[in-house]
Amino acid sequence: MSQSPSTPQSDSLLIEIFTEELPPKSLRRLGDAFSEGIFTKLKDAKLTTTSSIATSFATPRRLSVLIGDVLSQAEDYPVREKLLPTSIAFDAEGKATPPLLKKLAALGYQDIDLATLEKSGEGKNEALYLKVTTKGAALEQTVQVALELTLNKLPIAKMMHYQVIQKNGQLVDVQFARPAHRIIALHGKTVLNITGLGIAASNRTEGHRFLAPGIVTICTADQYEHDLHNRAKVIPSFEKRRAQIENSLLKAAGDDFVLMPDTLLDEVTALVEWPAIYECQFDPKFLEVPQECLILTMKTNQKYFALTDKQGKLRNRFLIVSNIETPTPAAIISGNERVVRPRLSDARFFFQQDKKRPLASRVTDLAKVVYHNQLGNQLDRTKRVQAIAIGVAKQLVADEKLAGRAAEIAKTDLLTDMVGEFPELQGIMGTYYANYDGEDSEVAAACSEHYMPRFAGDALPKTSTGTILAIADKLETLIGIWGVGLAPTGDKDPYALRRHALGICRLLLEKNLPLSLPELIDLAKAQFPQKEVQEKVVTTDIYDFIIDRMRAYLRDQSIGGKPFTTAEIDAVLSQSPSHLNDLIDRLTALREFNALPEAVQLAAANKRISNILKKNTVAIPPACSNKLLQIPAEVAVFKTLEEVGPTLSAAYDKRQFVEFLRALVALSAPIDQFFADVMVMDPNPELRDNRLALLQQLHQKMNLIADIGKLA
Repeated sequence: MSQSPSTPQSDSLLIEIFTEELPPKSLRRLGDAFSEGIFTKLKDAKLTTTSSIATSFATPRRLSVLIGDVLSQAEDYPVREKLLPTSIAFDAEGKATPPLLKKLAALGYQDIDLATLEKSGEGKNEALYLKVTTKGAALEQTVQVALELTLNKLPIAKMMHYQVIQKNGQLVDVQFARPAHRIIALHGKTVLNITGLGIAASNRTEGHRFLAPGIVTICTADQYEHDLHNRAKVIPSFEKRRAQIENSLLKAAGDDFVLMPDTLLDEVTALVEWPAIYECQFDPKFLEVPQECLILTMKTNQKYFALTDKQGKLRNRFLIVSNIETPTPAAIISGNERVVRPRLSDARFFFQQDKKRPLASRVTDLAKVVYHNQLGNQLDRTKRVQAIAIGVAKQLVADEKLAGRAAEIAKTDLLTDMVGEFPELQGIMGTYYANYDGEDSEVAAACSEHYMPRFAGDALPKTSTGTILAIADKLETLIGIWGVGLAPTGDKDPYALRRHALGICRLLLEKNLPLSLPELIDLAKAQFPQKEVQEKVVTTDIYDFIIDRMRAYLRDQSIGGKPFTTAEIDAVLSQSPSHLNDLIDRLTALREFNALPEAVQLAAANKRISNILKKNTVAIPPACSNKLLQIPAEVAVFKTLEEVGPTLSAAYDKRQFVEFLRALVALSAPIDQFFADVMVMDPNPELRDNRLALLQQLHQKMNLIADIGKLA
């Protein structure tokens, strides 16, 4: 059966922008944004179907998208739009008013028969509506608009301005990430008559700059990827190109381990169209330099992939990703080996020069480095961190001298040539130089460990001194920056205070440190002579800020694969615990308690007690008097509390939280009977206050581990 000419045609749509080499660090993002922008506009215009899928392509010299099952013409659709109230739309004689005519003209219906307009509503609410069938969007016009809007909204950090000569010889000013040379716009086999960036669309593109130079004609949209791969020596898919590079690197590494961070893989993928992997080597004498320096210079400056043995020791061979595939790569290999040598020589020179001066001799020079204009220089900061570290070591009964020494020299590697060239190595080089200077091994380790954890999921310090210094360094930053009015707001956190707060949480909890958080905050605050810090930093504010990070951290923790619930976390944190090291133990105990048959009744009773105590702001006696107890049910609660009291106290002192919560079960039945038989708010104020005192004692005992009422 032949298809009716009026039936919209469906076929694949290809849009490609061919340019000079695009910014490699943003190519992946540009490709995704280009694809998403075109697809979204077509979908909004109802030119796509449920089976339409957008495939994004991005190479160093092109951004393109292939969308399957795109209609040439969208279906017509009904439109009902409110125009004006009838009283405004028509005059006294029933003729159309200028406002109505203007409104219709703006909508493109100036010639419409007014009799076809619909009236709806009654009295003053009667209004005039336009009710028409609107023609569906045409593909060519929609693609033109979609291309223009998408190109204007691409996440391009810096535009290039250039001119394009059109066929009539006229110069057109254009701006884009890089100069564009060609545009493909194919619907099936049909070239769409659109323009972009001063260029008319065609079905022609260009192949690999060296392996397949010249024009490549794309006959149909669906053949695009195949033609580029087989005729143009280009792998257009960013993901496929990246996967090929990764697999080839692993294969070339053999028994060694290849260092290929995601950022480097993405950048290299954005630099090549037809990747080829080659092995290079450097002089083994450079291995005397700390391997982190060599790895960083190869990765950052040259985009090379370093290799280590199974023990993690750097090898003197590395892998490169070239854009030229050749059976005789000797010139490519020797060229890259020649280029990397000066870089490695620089690193070796920096290392040798830095070792000539001990870290301790650089301490006074920290005064020349500004930390913050309101908080002084790095030497001032070092002294504050040192005082905090010594205070923390004292509380932990750790070596105060080691903590003080580590704090004194930890930041001095900032003044070395190596860190000046590679700021990413701060801390790492401090450890190398401290070991060379003969510092204690814990002091040397602390030079790098005090930055830990650097991000969520990062490792924690292994040494006691490193742990102490990490806490001190993060506390000093948090208190100081907060004190000068730079607390995080919304999504803005330029000094990463949230990360520092999370680091403190992890150090206290995962290292099981019995330190009081409010006392730590006060210790850090006391080291700042600045008036603004003393006035603006409130201990409870900093505490609440850190606890918020702890709340987020605990949401990611679990028992047996089952995450802690919001109610469980709130139950524990609502008690404002001063120590954070036992929070997981409390949550674990709470989970076990919640599984007991009596848990529901005890949680509900605890919540009821909380509500009663909140409503009574009068002074409640500190203790319940046995002599004023009259009703058997209240006597039973008092006696049961006396009986289980020693068990509760012993379990709490030994941090046996499971045993503590299980012991509360004995109170379940007496409390239930109490609320059935006893009127707490007795008209006799003496009886009322005594019963409130009993409930207060009960409430304090029940909530030592967590506010179990939060589970109700």
